[in-house]
Amino acid sequence: MDLSCSGVILAGGRSSRFDGVNKAFMDLRGRPVIAPVANLLGQMFSRVLIVTHDPLAYLPWDTGIVTDLFSVRSSLTGIHTGLFYAQTSYIFAVACDTPFIRRSVVELVLSEVEPGVDAVMPRTPAGLEPLCAVYASQSLSVVERHLREEKFKIRRVFENLRVKVIPEQKVMAADPALDTFFNINTPADLETARFRMEKS
Repeated sequence: MDLSCSGVILAGGRSSRFDGVNKAFMDLRGRPVIAPVANLLGQMFSRVLIVTHDPLAYLPWDTGIVTDLFSVRSSLTGIHTGLFYAQTSYIFAVACDTPFIRRSVVELVLSEVEPGVDAVMPRTPAGLEPLCAVYASQSLSVVERHLREEKFKIRRVFENLRVKVIPEQKVMAADPALDTFFNINTPADLETARFRMEKS
């Protein structure tokens, strides 16, 4: 299946646990946190979008830059924005703060796309991973309805979408350590990521 798919990086978080400093640009061994994500998606997709509330900060990046159409900051808002602007049949959506993302996992998710499915997402021991997932353009109207109804949890949308879940076994075969799903939510996570970078 030859996918018409854009890569979408969600970079609209408040970084509240970092005193408002944008964690996408925190230093990880001489590179910003977002760099591994942007580099990988740039290699895999002909069109990459960064969804952000601070577009000027991302001008140096060789990507499209878009801002949310809804004022509420949430991951669902970012997915909606990616779907709206992508101009492709699908988007692969990922958070900006996942510096250990593995190409093998992205390829796995893409390989599971099939006609009639609105979303494809992996399952790990922690549960479903909606921020490492493919969303079809036809899901835009459902996502938008949820936002207008102020239902911001991605899981609520599942009830109205045809979601294909990739089982844990397949996901762990592609990424045994589940590095892809490590994200930087706190300063402690950032220190862990720096330690891992130093050891790699």
